[in-house]
Amino acid sequence: MNEDKQSRKTQAATASAGSPFRHRIFTVLWIATVISNIGTWMYNAAAGWLMTTLNADPLIVSLVQVATSLPMFLFALPAGALADIVDRRRFLILVQIALAVVAAAIAALVCLGLITPALLLMFTFLLGIGAALTAPAWQAIVPQLVPTQDLSGAIVANSVGINISRAMGPALGGVIIAALGIAAPFWLNAASILGIIGALLWWRAPRPPTHRLPAERFVGAVVAGLRHVRHSPPLRATLMRAVGFFLFASAYWALLPLVARDQIAAGPALYGILLGAIGAGAVLGALGLPWLKNKLGPDRVVAAGSVGTAVSLTLFGLAHEPVVGLAASAIAGISWIIVLASLNVSAQASLPDWVRGRGLAMFVTVFFGAMTVGGVIWGQVGGGRSRARCHSSHVALEVADSGRNRPGALHALACADRHTRRRPGQRAGACDHRVSNQAHRPRRLSDCA
Repeated sequence: MNEDKQSRKTQAATASAGSPFRHRIFTVLWIATVISNIGTWMYNAAAGWLMTTLNADPLIVSLVQVATSLPMFLFALPAGALADIVDRRRFLILVQIALAVVAAAIAALVCLGLITPALLLMFTFLLGIGAALTAPAWQAIVPQLVPTQDLSGAIVANSVGINISRAMGPALGGVIIAALGIAAPFWLNAASILGIIGALLWWRAPRPPTHRLPAERFVGAVVAGLRHVRHSPPLRATLMRAVGFFLFASAYWALLPLVARDQIAAGPALYGILLGAIGAGAVLGALGLPWLKNKLGPDRVVAAGSVGTAVSLTLFGLAHEPVVGLAASAIAGISWIIVLASLNVSAQASLPDWVRGRGLAMFVTVFFGAMTVGGVIWGQVGGGRSRARCHSSHVALEVADSGRNRPGALHALACADRHTRRRPGQRAGACDHRVSNQAHRPRRLSDCA
């Protein structure tokens, strides 16, 4: 009898996971978004690597991560209110067209060898604005793509798609850079957006139901969302815990290009593989999260993810061989997704339906705000110290008391200088931040292939 019940539960779970794909429009948009997200991750990997060849200063390299995350911090909450006011399908089409134009423009600049650090940061920031403006609208249209009974499966499928693209995109980007030149991932990113535009043009969204109450105005909707956050202790606690984690987890996202190039002394292919290992770890973490929650409970899962991130940061700080970097990346990916998903569920559970979109937009704002500030801090720290010490010196900061319903107390530990590689004749503790002799601007005609 117990075996029959377990078999029925397994079949129901499988059906729930695959049920959204019975709806053609969901399947088409899911495939288009996965392809586009792969292009985005290829761009992120290429932009980070390109910046190391334009200016290898750790602070400048970390600003690529800042330019990616800052728009989410600035525009997520207004975009959440905007998604409740405008026609979402038309809004998504217009923004995607603008993103395609911007992506093609930076690809042309890279191809012609006209790109500079300032231009790379500017175009990355513009692409980040587009992503920030569309993120709430993408989440809001899911109920229009599938019936209510398939909504949970659709959310899970979208999460899996994001992690698949995170695993594939950077690895492909690194291989393509090595094979075809630095400009190729930028062109492929621009081309990947066209699939989403085509899918949205093909989709005919159902007419929204008429409401008896007047629609909220933009400013009033934003103010109401902020007011709810202020007076919701559970949501405030979740946001504070998010700051305590992401502020320090941002270190490896910001400095990984330099870890791959200068510390491990590898090329763009390994950098892409390291990013891909983070994505692969995130896929494994997402698959194992239900089991972990059942065994540990949500609070202990967050604590375990924080400890895992501390371990990964230590390994990044000690990594002088690819295998150590790969191990650090896999652990980082697993830890990242179990903490992110748990905090997201905590935010969801604390929000009523009428303000759910704006509340989640506030969670995104805090998330990317912490990533932005962390990127600047660790880039600045990395500019005055070795990457190894930069990663490892704040590991204990990551071991927060995340298992409680309040933010954990963060305690810093200093690390020894013995992890720093030195050139012959270089004094202990001194750091070599000279630009690699491999650094160059992409002026080869083959880069345009």
